[in-house]
Amino acid sequence: YRFTMDHSREMIFWVAPDASFYYVNQAVCDKLGYEFADFRSLKVFDINPEFSLANWPDHWRDLREQGGMSFETRLRRRNGKFMPVSISLNYLHFEGREYNCVFVRDISAERERQERLEELLAEVEGLRRRLEDEKNYLQEEISLEYNFKNILTANERYRHVLKQVEQVAATDATVLLLGETGTGKELLARALHHLSARRDRPLVKVNCAALPADLIESELFGHEKGAFTGAIQTKVGRFELAAQGTIFLDEIGELPLALQSKLLRVLQEGEFQRLGSPQTHRVDVRVIAATNRRLAERVRQGKFREDLFYRLNVFPIYSLPLRERPEDIPLLVRHFLQKYADKMGKQIDKVPKAAMERLMQYEFPGNVRELQNLIERAVILTTGPTLQLRKVLPDLKQAAAGKERSFRSFEQVQRDHILEALRRTHWRVSGKMGAARILGLNPKTLASKMRKLGIRREDHLDL
Repeated sequence: YRFTMDHSREMIFWVAPDASFYYVNQAVCDKLGYEFADFRSLKVFDINPEFSLANWPDHWRDLREQGGMSFETRLRRRNGKFMPVSISLNYLHFEGREYNCVFVRDISAERERQERLEELLAEVEGLRRRLEDEKNYLQEEISLEYNFKNILTANERYRHVLKQVEQVAATDATVLLLGETGTGKELLARALHHLSARRDRPLVKVNCAALPADLIESELFGHEKGAFTGAIQTKVGRFELAAQGTIFLDEIGELPLALQSKLLRVLQEGEFQRLGSPQTHRVDVRVIAATNRRLAERVRQGKFREDLFYRLNVFPIYSLPLRERPEDIPLLVRHFLQKYADKMGKQIDKVPKAAMERLMQYEFPGNVRELQNLIERAVILTTGPTLQLRKVLPDLKQAAAGKERSFRSFEQVQRDHILEALRRTHWRVSGKMGAARILGLNPKTLASKMRKLGIRREDHLDL
């Protein structure tokens, strides 16, 4: 029996009631790093921190009453490091003396496997959350899917805009959508995505103006658990969610300068780092940005990086304000009328001619969004088959009166008209596709007017 214990691979201790050691086998010395002589002075609580001189009598009493017990604990090696172990205690009474026969198994490898399993499970959970987030985005895209059927126009200039969208959609080029608030830049972004080869992957939107400055980096690039106060778990960023798809950065002109360099890195290198992580992630994503700001002016003011501006301005598209496409107002009125009447369960199919004329005369500073809100409000107030606009039209009259007080000069009208022609022709003055042909002017006459009105291309880099 003694030979078997001496040569057992498991550690075996015989412990006395006073916590001293009667016997330890060779495995104990090999695994804990002690000599046999060390155990002449050591006590149980010298190698197991769970026990102490104060609690040892209670432990011995419980062992005597139960006859045996098993649990997991830690043993201190001679070098001070701890080893996780599984212990089986057996109470013995032999020849008038009490013993605790202890069998100890090293479970370090099991603990390592358990920790690795937990790490893998955490990775799986992170992937599950990412897939869940991606599914939510995809479901939103399914419910909000847009294509050219959703974009209504009878305006020749706006048809040219749609033609540009169709041409660039087939590429992976970065697109910068320019235009006033409410002109449908998001609609164009969705059309770009759904006409592209990435249509089956997510279109992820980020409103750079709506997020607090201290959260934008986390939203764009994600963060690791513990990266900042409140980061209780790893978060996947919008760029990762948009992998192999498209990310739409709305209000890009509001992006803080500190983050612009990180966005530039994604555009140039296709890589980024999560907040709180040194690991570099690579991502394949098409970038569409939009702004109602004059980015060239913000560059001059030092509020926007020039190198980022040029990276974004690969293919600029200008979305026309509603006042420059008045023939689209009847189409949009009927579209929004049907949408909100169906939503509210109403039968409204008539629009008074005089009211429609009033709408077409109004310039809609809030653009399509303002018109949409106006029709929704009118549908709510309508009780019969004819759309009742009289309660909302006074708002238009008041706004129009205010506009009369700020009537633009002839020079300003000329200047805006020439700038619009230059936008459409990408600043080509002469030739078949030049601005002079569109305006019905001799190229030299147009150049002279541009000088007189102070129109210079370098002042309008974002047009």
